[in-house]
Amino acid sequence: MDADDDSSDVDTRDEDDEEEIPWISWFCSLKGNEMFVEIDEDYIQDEFNLTGLAAMVPFYSHAIDLILDLESTSQDLTDDQQQMVEAAAETLYGLIHARFILTQRGMKLAEEKFRVAGFGRCPRVFCAGQATLPVGQSDLLRESSVKLFCPRCEDCYYPRSSRHKSLDGAFWGTTFAHLFVMMMAAEGGGTAVGIGTRATSHSTALGAKYVPRIFGFRVRKPPPEEVATTTATPIKVPPKHTDPLSSITDK
Repeated sequence: MDADDDSSDVDTRDEDDEEEIPWISWFCSLKGNEMFVEIDEDYIQDEFNLTGLAAMVPFYSHAIDLILDLESTSQDLTDDQQQMVEAAAETLYGLIHARFILTQRGMKLAEEKFRVAGFGRCPRVFCAGQATLPVGQSDLLRESSVKLFCPRCEDCYYPRSSRHKSLDGAFWGTTFAHLFVMMMAAEGGGTAVGIGTRATSHSTALGAKYVPRIFGFRVRKPPPEEVATTTATPIKVPPKHTDPLSSITDK
């Protein structure tokens, strides 16, 4: 009897623990949201940090309450409106996230992920698995999905996961990745190049490029001048055919 009571108490505590997971932790733990960092609640509670966002997100007040696990009047909403609030909370979190990761605290949390390749790795062979950073091609919503920036080759790539491809690039913005690389070097954290790289038989020297070969010989590329000359060669138009009888006039 006592054993049953003890097991029921454990089950109850487990259920309580699951119910008490903060919305921010729950959201960041979802599959596909691995590239988000957990924003400090203090940052969200400071209205100055949220300037201008109320006009960008519907059900703004309800969304804030949901993110901060505050009691609100959401129970008075219809099921459709409740779904809109949940979607608005995810969008709002993303927009706040783009600002938070530019702070010293946000940079620190991002660095922890970056050092273990938590954002992904560069797919380029000669980058040898270099850790990447999320980057947006626009700071505006719904203009482009998030991409991965490689500090080694300084190029952008699509994420491998289909879940990540659906994330809005504005949730990271155009500044974060490049500011992160600069700040990491300036603060003595070392260069971002080389983080996450793996041992490989290929040359991983910075700037190494693939060289096309045929039977071991490099493929020769024509110089730009030759290409320009070739493309600029005028096409010879055959002379217009004239009927010899057209010159004969009737007598």
